[in-house]
Amino acid sequence: MQKLSALELRQHELQAQAHRERKELATHFEPWEKPLSWADKGVDIFNFFKGNPVLLTGVFAALAHYKPKLASRVLAFGWGAMKLFKSTKHLI
Repeated sequence: MQKLSALELRQHELQAQAHRERKELATHFEPWEKPLSWADKGVDIFNFFKGNPVLLTGVFAALAHYKPKLASRVLAFGWGAMKLFKSTKHLI
């Protein structure tokens, strides 16, 4: 019986410690919350277009039709980003 009460006491101590550590960690990561949420949205958009390449092609075609200079800059940036990603992929 005494061993069970000691285990319960230890459990409550550990739960309180975990709660304190979570609060402390949350205060350190609070400034990063908004930028990380934007990055998460960007990853979601990337995965959406990766799953729907026809839609991405249509959007780019519309951009090329209405804003050809912007489309060429986007294409150059995308091509450079893709080359950079492929060259650094093996490092990760």
